[in-house]
Amino acid sequence: MRLGSDQRRPVRTGWVAAFVASVLAAGVAPLPLAADADAVVPDAVVPTTAGTYANPVTGGVTDTFPDPAVIRGKDGAWYAYGTQNPVFNSQGEPGERILPILRSTDLVTWEYAGEVIQPDEVPATWRDNSRAWAPDIRYVDGEYLLTYGLSTGGLAVATAPTPTGPWTHRDELLVPSAPIDGCPTGNIDQALFTDDDGTLYLYWGSYDVVCVSELTPGAGELTGPVTQVAQGRRMEGAYVVRHDDLYYLMYSDAGCCEGAYSGYTVKVGRSESPRGPFLDDDGVDLIAESSKGGYVLTSNGNGFVGPGHHSVVTDLAGQDWMAYHAIPAEDPDFPPVETRNGVLNLSKRPLMIDRLDWIDGWPVVNAGAGPSSGPQAAPVTSGAVGTTFADGSLDGWRADGDVAVAEAPDAGPYVRLDGSSLVSRARTGGDVRAQADVRVPGADGAAGLTLGTGAHRVTAWVDRAAGELRVESGHGPRAVRAAADLPETFGYEDWSVVTLDRAGGTYTATVSADNLKDPLGTVMLRDRGHPSGNPAPVGVTAHGRADADNVSLVAAAEPVTERVPDPQPGALLPDASDEFDGDVVPGGPGSGWTWVRGPADGVRLEDGALAWPTQAAELYLGNNTASVLTRDAPEGDYLVETRLELDGVGVNKQAGLVLYADDDQFVKLVHSQLGLQRKPGSVAQMVEFTKEAARPTSTPPAAVYAAPMWGAAPGEATWLRLAVHEDAAHDEYEVRMASSTDGETWRWGGVWTLPSDKSLRIGLVAMNTPGAEARFAYVRTHTLDRTR
Repeated sequence: MRLGSDQRRPVRTGWVAAFVASVLAAGVAPLPLAADADAVVPDAVVPTTAGTYANPVTGGVTDTFPDPAVIRGKDGAWYAYGTQNPVFNSQGEPGERILPILRSTDLVTWEYAGEVIQPDEVPATWRDNSRAWAPDIRYVDGEYLLTYGLSTGGLAVATAPTPTGPWTHRDELLVPSAPIDGCPTGNIDQALFTDDDGTLYLYWGSYDVVCVSELTPGAGELTGPVTQVAQGRRMEGAYVVRHDDLYYLMYSDAGCCEGAYSGYTVKVGRSESPRGPFLDDDGVDLIAESSKGGYVLTSNGNGFVGPGHHSVVTDLAGQDWMAYHAIPAEDPDFPPVETRNGVLNLSKRPLMIDRLDWIDGWPVVNAGAGPSSGPQAAPVTSGAVGTTFADGSLDGWRADGDVAVAEAPDAGPYVRLDGSSLVSRARTGGDVRAQADVRVPGADGAAGLTLGTGAHRVTAWVDRAAGELRVESGHGPRAVRAAADLPETFGYEDWSVVTLDRAGGTYTATVSADNLKDPLGTVMLRDRGHPSGNPAPVGVTAHGRADADNVSLVAAAEPVTERVPDPQPGALLPDASDEFDGDVVPGGPGSGWTWVRGPADGVRLEDGALAWPTQAAELYLGNNTASVLTRDAPEGDYLVETRLELDGVGVNKQAGLVLYADDDQFVKLVHSQLGLQRKPGSVAQMVEFTKEAARPTSTPPAAVYAAPMWGAAPGEATWLRLAVHEDAAHDEYEVRMASSTDGETWRWGGVWTLPSDKSLRIGLVAMNTPGAEARFAYVRTHTLDRTR
């Protein structure tokens, strides 16, 4: 939703924002922006014009919209589906809406459009105390197919002819409430994916394993083997897309719903197969017993915490967008909510959207800057042409042959072609994207999406007779063609989305059921002799009988190809550093270090390192028994680093860096050895980043231990970094974490904030249970370099 001046949130700044500003100053081009819908200027070259939005896009519409799944309906609007939640609590409405639905024509201005389930129409497949969680929406076999999880376990299915219903609920669960053979996980958090051979897959799982299985047509039931493809502490919310012939499994880990203490983060692994193995950007298999890298979206200190549980949509310019939820740190929680399951304490999780970039083969939100706040370039949802034929008119179009406007109950008005063509009067030049919904009722028919006219026309054909997606440039014997076979199960009589991109002399066409990054066919045609930069109209055409709708032509999105800079160490600060190569044991006179509850047993200098056996002690809420070795932190912004080896067996051991104010106010970045919830006997090697601080809304203030964020996998030696920025405007420290397994390639994760009412000290810990030894090679503190 576009916010008026009285509704805008203050823009949060800090060192993350400074890095973003440096990228903009370096000349990264903004994306083309949105124009008014259905705008067609006869015979004119029509540019795409500007529009903006601000997060959360549901501000002023709903109070919360967790776990959003977004799709473009065949009526041309976008629809979002969310987890059961109290969406109108601030308006005095008690209780919750069950799988609420929002509608938008531009992806940023949303309106409430109903709910999938009425409270008095709960399906018979539910247990009495179930709640509906985390829907996924697809267009399958000519209808909208919604899957969702039940809080008591199990995956349910509902179908509808339109995005808002009426919904028909399956009598049987797609996946039962109890774990199935081969998949020890919570049977929630599912998503569908259709491969280019027509195979439909289901991914599901929460806390701690993600599994995949094929589905029978129409998502009837699981078929074939069940494969475990990922695991990790609190891993859930898998969502698979295909990009450049690779499969990307994006997921959320850490805690979703602990208010301002939520550590949710979106990560990714990629594979050459929908069944994996999926590897992160360090080559770590997502099924490994460790934490993972592959950061897609993390908190950045701008006032939104716990960003995650997402879906992906593509605008009309070809730019991908991530829809997700995040929690406003300054107003994170509802008062206790009375629901059909009793009184619940719930976090506010409004709907956010942000640009999803593909850089060096990996997806990342806002080039690595994370959740946005303040005005942003909006998705492109109209341009030179962007019509749904809603008014029943063909004004602005040239018809050749028999063309008529008809209407379908599931899609509204559309154009019916009978061996005929329809071409827009409006044109646009340069790199462009054309898009349309098409279907081919006739057995010998074909539907085409065209760019240009006459000898300069390029057409993407969905050819039912040939069973292929084909791109043709020109006519007759001199025409240039390229084609790809479509699956035998391709639904020609159902609506499909066809896109045709022109970039220089290259034309790329795709066809899919719902344009959710799961193309059923992709064809590329290079035609260097074609005047490809000239202004061109868009059109639809047919051999035999075909239908078309939602035709658009816009300037193509300009890809962002460089990440925003990561924090870098500046000048070394010797007074806040130690190489551990002297004769004075830290904590002793003249060492620069002091102990909290120390000295710890067995601590010593040995072979140029600080050796420290892990203690049977904790630094957790009221159990503050661990020793903390601390020294003064410098004034201003800084970066602190250590090299750590943690040698030991078994679970519940950790060692690493701490920024410590007191026992109830600190952040820590540690190498932890932990077990996985659903894998008894497992020992997962994790990089853990968490904080403890007082919850500001509690009376009296009580310390809360955050749901940890998880870093990239540690190694035999692990380098740890904390970058600290004091945000004086908001009276807080912003602390961002990073880790490395070689000291050169760093994986930067999320940000925790702490109140700045108490000074922080740089510290080390080695704790939880005995049986391991930590070896710290050094502690080096630098100024924080914000220029690179």
